[in-house]
Amino acid sequence: MNTTRKPFTSRVVLVTGASGAIGGATAKALAAQGASVVLMGRSLAPLEKIYDAIVAAGHVQPAICPLNFAASTLEDFQQAVSMIQKEFGRLDGLLHAAATLGCLTPIEHFDTDLWSRVLQVNLTAPMLLTRACLPLLKAAPSAAILFSTCEVGQKGRAYQGAYGVAQAGIENLMQILADELESNTTVQVNSIDPGPIRSRLRALAYPGENPNTLPSAETVIPVYLHLMMGSSNDTHTSGQRICIADYLSNKKQPT
Repeated sequence: MNTTRKPFTSRVVLVTGASGAIGGATAKALAAQGASVVLMGRSLAPLEKIYDAIVAAGHVQPAICPLNFAASTLEDFQQAVSMIQKEFGRLDGLLHAAATLGCLTPIEHFDTDLWSRVLQVNLTAPMLLTRACLPLLKAAPSAAILFSTCEVGQKGRAYQGAYGVAQAGIENLMQILADELESNTTVQVNSIDPGPIRSRLRALAYPGENPNTLPSAETVIPVYLHLMMGSSNDTHTSGQRICIADYLSNKKQPT
């Protein structure tokens, strides 16, 4: 019988967008490494599929927390965090993988209601959820916050609209949080750009692209796990934008 302690044993990690490509793959990988995973997403049925896959694999039973970011308030997120505290008593990691594209439209024609909704899901909701989670994360021995990002957060591109603006905001939010938490907490805060992967969001953003030419989300998950370990991985990485292609080319891939 293998009694080797898994690296995430006793840790609790909240994953948003947990039924998506990155969120689902990371949630299953975290569970395989011993974590208790809280699956957060808009719809119950897709979350149940991830839940069932984790349980069927014999991993620690996860928790499900359906929440619609487009309509959620700070109070909604605080109630979700209260559930986590009541059920698990701690929170060691937060992965923001929820996102919505909106539409590919020139700014001149961008619908204002859609603009507000995309910013709410991609920027305001992650800020509110992070705010609600901070007391538990700051109490953890070693905690990590990971924001999902992409190249349009670094350089604006035509027709990316509210999604591109939100990505730029996430980069700045990450840096602000990292700076605020640097001196008096163990919380490490970073953003991570997985690059082109096979996902629903990628298909919407690049409708002419053949998804079969892209790698699956599972190929980049080891980097997510490495960063989610926080200071427990014996490195200090905070306030950084991690582009996985660059990260791996520098031979920093975890073994």
